[in-house]
Amino acid sequence: MDSFLDIFDLSLNKKGEELCGDRVRFRKTPDKTTIVLSDGLGSGVKANILATLTTEILISMLNEDVPLEEVIKTVIGTLPICQVRKIAYATFTILQIDNHTDLFKVINFDNPPPLYFDQGKLVKLEGKTEKILEKKITVYEGRLKEGDFLGCMSDGVLYAGLGVALNFGWGWDNVAQYIEGLFLTQTRNARRIVQKTIAETHSLYGGKIGDDATFVGVYVRQRNPLMIFTGPPLDNSHDQQYVERLLTFEGRKVVCGGTTGNIVAKYLGETIEMDISTMRRDLPPIGKLSAIDLVTEGILTLSKCLEVLKNCNCDITRLPSDQNGSVLLAKEILQADSILFMVGQKINEFYQNPLLPKNISIRRSLVEEVVKFLRDKQKEVTLEYC
Repeated sequence: MDSFLDIFDLSLNKKGEELCGDRVRFRKTPDKTTIVLSDGLGSGVKANILATLTTEILISMLNEDVPLEEVIKTVIGTLPICQVRKIAYATFTILQIDNHTDLFKVINFDNPPPLYFDQGKLVKLEGKTEKILEKKITVYEGRLKEGDFLGCMSDGVLYAGLGVALNFGWGWDNVAQYIEGLFLTQTRNARRIVQKTIAETHSLYGGKIGDDATFVGVYVRQRNPLMIFTGPPLDNSHDQQYVERLLTFEGRKVVCGGTTGNIVAKYLGETIEMDISTMRRDLPPIGKLSAIDLVTEGILTLSKCLEVLKNCNCDITRLPSDQNGSVLLAKEILQADSILFMVGQKINEFYQNPLLPKNISIRRSLVEEVVKFLRDKQKEVTLEYC
């Protein structure tokens, strides 16, 4: 799929509980995308442990390409049964998307049915029910395309408003109708759809959340790619080749590093214009070049950017308001769906750690640390050296 699968999830904890009894995990590989939502029985620590155990088993086995039936048998066979209510200690929903064919499959065990919107219009998926270890599993299938949204939720969302003025809860149909209304306001990303839906859930509960409520959604949209060029190439005879690659890149373009910026400026026949208003005591100012979206200093800004990303936990809404180079770089990274780091390997002796071998620069080590952190946060990152 050339489009991007925009995934976002949000939960509400039951009133009085520090931990949520629902759990969401997702994992992207080149071939498939897997999302797992589990709802632990009850609430609090016990429910959280059960939901976490369920998601970990599912995501790990599915990632190892264990046959789906065997995966479900393992989970159902592992989960104990509540002796009072005679139901499993955790329910789950699995969403798998084939990145090559755009086909999706939703496997549901005792959670509310998925919500599928074709260009903002609700389409009720026909589920096929089968029994595995005497448990009913419902499977839904379809094909995603740009502009589609697919959502999965725990039953805490449906219970919102339960008992208020003889209300029997928000209900699946009302949730679907609410989301259709969001599309009429030109909502076109998973974060906003999920946040609005959970906010409405919170409102219907009157702030007194009666059950853990979780919603995870996938919105299919155009990809927002980013290229970050940092460090001069090892062989300066190749400078022009890499600058041309940067300038022809279809997406946002960032240059980190004074020498790297001068290489690009020379090719463009320009001089980097410094924005003194962005200078800080511990950070140089950003620069401006006509064909580049952001120009920053290198090592100091990258290091501070990593600190900013860690502090906000890769949540763009928690970025500092200060418009300095590190925050602006972090914003570019968080707004991007896929990031290509093109890292020059020419050693700047000024930034070289004497304890490191000559072929390993501080820049390279720092970029690799940033890449690892972003990948751990499920960001699509490619690293190339030049």
